[in-house]
Amino acid sequence: MPITITTEILGAPPKLSQIISDAELSTSWIRGGDGLVGFGNYASTTVTGKNRFLDARNWWREELAKFSIKNNVHGSGTGPILFGSFSFLEDGKSELIIPEIIVGQKNGKSWITWVGDRPQPGISQLIAEKSTGTISWSDGSISNDDWQHRVADAVARIKNGDLDKVVLARDINAASTTELSRRALIQRLEAEYPSTWIFLVANLLGATPELLVRLSKSLVTSRVLAGTIRKTHDEQKDFALAASLAKSSKDLEEHEYAVRSVADVLSPFCSSINVPDSPFVLHLSNVMHLATDVTGVVNESAVPVDIFTIMANLHPSAAVCGTPTKTAEALIVEIEGMDRSRYAGPVGWIDARGDGEMGIALRCGEISADKKEIRLFAGCGIVAGSDPIQELAESQSKLLPMRNALETI
Repeated sequence: MPITITTEILGAPPKLSQIISDAELSTSWIRGGDGLVGFGNYASTTVTGKNRFLDARNWWREELAKFSIKNNVHGSGTGPILFGSFSFLEDGKSELIIPEIIVGQKNGKSWITWVGDRPQPGISQLIAEKSTGTISWSDGSISNDDWQHRVADAVARIKNGDLDKVVLARDINAASTTELSRRALIQRLEAEYPSTWIFLVANLLGATPELLVRLSKSLVTSRVLAGTIRKTHDEQKDFALAASLAKSSKDLEEHEYAVRSVADVLSPFCSSINVPDSPFVLHLSNVMHLATDVTGVVNESAVPVDIFTIMANLHPSAAVCGTPTKTAEALIVEIEGMDRSRYAGPVGWIDARGDGEMGIALRCGEISADKKEIRLFAGCGIVAGSDPIQELAESQSKLLPMRNALETI
């Protein structure tokens, strides 16, 4: 017998990060108050290997075939939702979850979806949730000094002509005396970084400013970030820093590689594509990035192009891997010195129509099974003009969103 999926309009628009239910908070995708949160776990699985994106599509289609969908709302993000968090390397585990309850909100309209035939649980609002544990910090896979040596090694190889750019990441560990509250972390990140996508999938939680791909009907969008400078919180100084970032040859070179890699991948799938002539400066609470929104219209063809196909071709982009891709990926495996797991992999949601939003899992941490530890990640694009000391400082800036969230909840 088909599993019933019911989607209905909610009354007053809720604050998504404050919703509570009988089921545990399992997923989130929130930006500027809009988005999706999921509770419970109707179905989940893991996929691995070079075909993980296509295997995820097949599993999603198999699950959809079991459903009898009653959607009184319609539109992107309504009905059953697949949340996914994919590994950076093909041999890692990627996590897929279909929540039992999904609450969505967009442009003042809110809705709720129940998956399954069990009695429909109610939802209510929680004012705030705090964690009272004490946080202690420790080195991750390698020390700061070792990481700087690896950056210097990468710069030498780039200058030698082995490759044009490589992204090197590092990690640090935090331990709490009590269980970490995922909801409290989401609420803190939402308050401090409202222009980012606040995500939670299978205990990977963060606030990413980078959108790998959005597919809405036939319109595809990818936001590319590469080139970073730390803010001082002095308005005049930051204005000058933004101007210097927009003119920095090192950062513009890094950004050009990343934009070109995305545009080259999207072009075969699109009847038209728009790549702005120059990037804009994206201002976040702690840093500024060079940013470019690449957009296109997907081809109408006998073989439809879906978000899984686009992801499989876009990942890994130069923004999180390097150029040329295969050479950069091999160098990451050789010298980075850590397992990225799902850091810098695609993360987000896909609906029954194939629409969805997949970001890149940046500014994030992976919470342990006992919820008392979390591993934080940050990465930097390395080009010929990179300086190891400055790259370490940049990585520390990128760790701040999660560090501050942990220390203030």
